[in-house]
Amino acid sequence: MKDETKLIIPSDPARLEEVDAFAERWMDGMPFSEDQRYDIAISLSEAVNNAIEHGNAGDASKKVTIILTPIDGGIHIKVSDEGGGFNPESVADPTEPANLLSESGRGLLIISHLMDEVKVEPCKAGTCIELVKRFSSSKAS
Repeated sequence: MKDETKLIIPSDPARLEEVDAFAERWMDGMPFSEDQRYDIAISLSEAVNNAIEHGNAGDASKKVTIILTPIDGGIHIKVSDEGGGFNPESVADPTEPANLLSESGRGLLIISHLMDEVKVEPCKAGTCIELVKRFSSSKAS
């Protein structure tokens, strides 16, 4: 089994490609289907982008931490920011007619459809989102 690994980046959207490459290299050899890898890549990108834009408010002096951990039958991903935190219940439902044309607010909905488990909660210095994807998942893959 692979070892847990960590990447810490400044809150800079230009670093999203680095995050994607980091995760793809780490998952090399894991038995995820191509569709599952795509689900993970999109979800990780959304989580990191949310941490940069919303959690850390684009403040490059604040960091985003990504931890990839192998679990029995899959992967556990934890993304944390250093922002003021937020309540996921306060996010407007992007499927409501009044929000359909909104330019943001779909990240958590996308992630929850692509991953097997999603948990958002406060952590030491901001917000943490934890994602789980299993090898043989029937969800979104």
